[in-house]
Parts: sequence; C-alpha cells; structure tokens
Amino acid sequence: MKKNCKWCGWLDENILHNIGLLLFRLTLGFFMLTHGWHKIENFQLMSAGFPDPIGVGSSASLVLIIFAEFGCSLLLIIGLFTRVATIPLIIGMIVAAFVIHAGNPFSKVELSSLYLSLYVVLAILGPGKYSLDNVFGLFCEKYCKNCKLTNGKQV
Repeated sequence: MKKNCKWCGWLDENILHNIGLLLFRLTLGFFMLTHGWHKIENFQLMSAGFPDPIGVGSSASLVLIIFAEFGCSLLLIIGLFTRVATIPLIIGMIVAAFVIHAGNPFSKVELSSLYLSLYVVLAILGPGKYSLDNVFGLFCEKYCKNCKLTNGKQV
C-alpha cells in the first residue's frame, strides 16, 4: 500500500541522518567559535599568561588554540575539510582536559572532555550530505567506498 504522506520524504532515514549531521556540525562549530573569538578579542591580555603546555611559548600556544577554536570551527560550520578540521580541535581538547586541567575537579575537566568526545564522534561520522565536503566530492568519493551518494546525487 502506497503512503500518501506529504512529509514522508523528510522522514526518510538518510535525510534525517544528514540533517542531524548538519545540525551537529553547526552547533559544535558555533559553540566553539565563541571560545576562539573571546581569545582573539583578548589576545594582548591573554598572551603573556596563557598556558604553554607544549613549550612553544605563551603567545604561540594562544595562536595555536585560536587556530583550532576559531579557524577549524569555521571549517566545521561550512563543512569543509571536516575530518581534518577535527584533528586540531581534538588535540586542543586533549591538552585542555588532561594537561591544563590535570588534577582539577571534574567540573573543570567536564566541558573540554565533552567537546573532545563530540569531536571524535564527528571525525568518525564525517560531515554528511549537507556540506562543502560533499559538494566538492571530498566526503563520499574519497572516504566512503560504499556510500550511496556521489556529489549529492543518489547512485
């Protein structure tokens, strides 16, 4: 029996999955973007006393985390080089959770650990159909041999 439903196309599992990935990327990207923007606005104040866990200097450490939190978040938002963009974010959250906040109560480690786990999930799942990675063929054609989408079209 054929369903006569105006909304059935939107209820398709593949469409919902891709909308979910889009919302996931946008939410993560915009939330972390605010952390990076705060560091950009306060660069002069923060650079002298910013933690230097890898020994490159306080200013250089601040620049690296701004690159991750702001630059890579922009890439997540537009869905370009999504999996690659998660790498600096994952590294930054590992350093924040297990080096900077080592020995602190869980309440200080919780946010960076949450971001860390969400970035790992995004790296595993990929950007989804509604991304520039998919438009340019960087997601399905290169990463997913059994993918049903090629440049946004069903095959």
